[in-house]
Amino acid sequence: MRLLARRYDGRVTTADPTLPLSPYREIGRAEWARLAAGLDQPLTETEVVELRGIGDRLDLTEVREVYLPLSRLLSLYATSTKQLGAATSSFLQEDDSTTPFVVGVAGSVAVGKSTIARLLRELMSRWPGTPRVELVTTDGFLYPNAELERRGLMDRKGFPESYDRRALIEFLTEVKSGAAEVRAPFYSHMRYDIVPDAHVVVRRPDVVIVEGLNVLQPPPAPNDVAVSDLFDFSIFVDADTSHIEKWYVDRFLALRQGAFSNPSSYFNVFAHLTDEEAITTALGYWNEINMPNLVENVMPTRHRARLVLRKGPDHDVESVLLRKL
Repeated sequence: MRLLARRYDGRVTTADPTLPLSPYREIGRAEWARLAAGLDQPLTETEVVELRGIGDRLDLTEVREVYLPLSRLLSLYATSTKQLGAATSSFLQEDDSTTPFVVGVAGSVAVGKSTIARLLRELMSRWPGTPRVELVTTDGFLYPNAELERRGLMDRKGFPESYDRRALIEFLTEVKSGAAEVRAPFYSHMRYDIVPDAHVVVRRPDVVIVEGLNVLQPPPAPNDVAVSDLFDFSIFVDADTSHIEKWYVDRFLALRQGAFSNPSSYFNVFAHLTDEEAITTALGYWNEINMPNLVENVMPTRHRARLVLRKGPDHDVESVLLRKL
């Protein structure tokens, strides 16, 4: 494991011995993969294909070498946290009131964080200590399109100000307070909007995974609660912006032949674009919306994560950065 230093822009680099040590340890792909030795692969190839998002190249090797060890690490953290909670309750002479272990997954559009969140939900649920795992995406906490239009924010959908941050904080506060049942709004990617009266229901599982662009954002004011204050563990999915741009365009082209072709899709207007028109359109959205949001809001939160997955040009994880305890 190499020593790391953190540059002024937050990126992690191999350490100069004259610089301060980093709070992270860097684990190369081969070294991380060795941690999977002796662990059974619980997923079939069919299950992996079903979990894989459009444009991702997730396969059984990647699951075994990267995400199986990660799921085991998360399960160990969750089990240890539950044991600490029970010991604390015993010390206070109270009934055990341990609440769900909450994992945040952050990263850019098209970097593969949704696939990773779905995969971790499946893998963690196979470990004995965390059989009940729920996944909630922050898309459900976007303001409805009508409200975004009223606020003049439709062109900034996905930026921090386009989310109902208060509702997200209230949801997570209820989860971490041990509420028997908590409801989150439901977002339809087909409709590109919140679905009225539809909800994701969370009933005190062992683990709640919260996936979204801005889940590691600092609070807007010093006395406010940050979303990440309510996490027990956080993951940032990282890659060079040039790679993410390519993945974004490739995904747009794939969606044009898939979801966009559905007449009910909000994006059906793009279904009949030529390849050249589709690439131009995708790059327009990337350069005007997604890239600025990545640079201004998402990437600066990377150093707040407990663990960073660093991806290469083929979506394969090349190294893992894990914060020291």
